[in-house]
Amino acid sequence: MSTMKLGVNIDHVAVLREARRVNDPDILNALFVACANGADQITIHLREDRRHIQDIDAKNIMIHSQLPVNLECSINREILNIACKLKPHRVTLVPEKREEVTTEGGLDVFTYEDQISYAIEQLHDSIIPVSLFVDPTIEAMEKSKELGAEMVELHTGSFANIFAMLNSSLPHSNHSVKELELPRYELASRLEKSLEEIQAAATHAKKLGLEVAAGHGLNYHNVSHMMSIEEITELNIGQSIIARSVFSGLADAVREMRRLTTR
Repeated sequence: MSTMKLGVNIDHVAVLREARRVNDPDILNALFVACANGADQITIHLREDRRHIQDIDAKNIMIHSQLPVNLECSINREILNIACKLKPHRVTLVPEKREEVTTEGGLDVFTYEDQISYAIEQLHDSIIPVSLFVDPTIEAMEKSKELGAEMVELHTGSFANIFAMLNSSLPHSNHSVKELELPRYELASRLEKSLEEIQAAATHAKKLGLEVAAGHGLNYHNVSHMMSIEEITELNIGQSIIARSVFSGLADAVREMRRLTTR
């Protein structure tokens, strides 16, 4: 049986702080609580637009975290330079658009092949392992290996959206996914296909010698599906943990996710 690592993404604590532009809640308090209650890793995303995590946050988290730090960032040269100075445990390269609410889809490892290759080379020169946040396709696994990444993180957003439209009140909200307003039998079929794609991608990645993580849209209701895919050894989860913490407290929210992600 493989070990599942839990990466707790604390970006949304900074989202709440930035809403009022004060230092409350303190991102370092979130770091310490996550570390003390079952997280195996801390994940943060230093975006080009600095909408949540700021440079000083990233620096302080690197200094004070007792756990490995997984820094998500784009292939922007300025951000890569910062990452090389911070020297996190790992950098996960992700796509990024200024207008998006959250990361939409995996990194296009084909269109941006040259830029990604340069980014990986730069990070490796600073002795930083690299993961690529990619869609769960066989082609993306092979290209990630070819580019020199040590790890892939499978984008589970499509799976999570289908699951939510099938198993939650999302269709009755303002945030209903229009293209997934389908009969339940069709959603069930798409969910099964999505899981098969994730399984196939994870299996192929492992055969290629890549470590496999997964993340995006994972929560307390759907995470059990990822636990059945043995090739996945790490989950990075943020928004659902922080949302749960509003009602239960962050310590309990992290502990409950740790319980659900223990094999």
